[in-house]
Amino acid sequence: MAKQGKSHPPSSSAPDVEDSDFSSAVPSSDFPLLQLTDHFLIAMPSMLDPVFGGTVVYICEHHVGGALGVIINRPTDMTMDVLFERLDLSLEISPHVSLLPRAPVMFGGPVQVERGFVLHAPSVTYSSSLKVSDEVTLTTSRDVLEAVSQGQGPQQLLVTLGCAGWSAGQLEEEILRNGWLTVQADPAIIFETPIESRFVAAMNLLGIDPNRLTGEAGHA
Repeated sequence: MAKQGKSHPPSSSAPDVEDSDFSSAVPSSDFPLLQLTDHFLIAMPSMLDPVFGGTVVYICEHHVGGALGVIINRPTDMTMDVLFERLDLSLEISPHVSLLPRAPVMFGGPVQVERGFVLHAPSVTYSSSLKVSDEVTLTTSRDVLEAVSQGQGPQQLLVTLGCAGWSAGQLEEEILRNGWLTVQADPAIIFETPIESRFVAAMNLLGIDPNRLTGEAGHA
């Protein structure tokens, strides 16, 4: 299973732990692997882990040292307005974030659960950001939330507390043990699809009916 607790320093392309207000990372060593950056991991029925069962994980970085991702379909009890209050930020309302105060903060994974990870559409450059694809950026610095609080932040975002991290070869082993399905990510599922529909939507990318899913592994 993905590591729990604190993780090792990131690769040179990942947000810098020292320079950001919140972040996590994975260790580094040589190991042959799939390239799963900008992919969804979809938990298989055989995934009985209470943390990851039934989840969809967006992989933000995957390299020889391991992988880093965030769960996108597990909301916490905290809403965005409460998070901003705890950060001592006043959340202003602009037309594109009219539902933001009531939006739930997501549980991103069991690593560094006290820290925040923000997936958003690329816009301006923040102090600690990792461009995952042309449509998704991961930011771990407070300035992105400061911009949102002022009505100037990215128009699409998902905020999580914590992330998921895998050491070298660990994710590949879990896939071989039929723990995950993998598929190229669709940003619309992250930013536009209702939380309760994201698992089915991710399955549909593979043409799979979740009700007929067995423990057989596969990826696209």
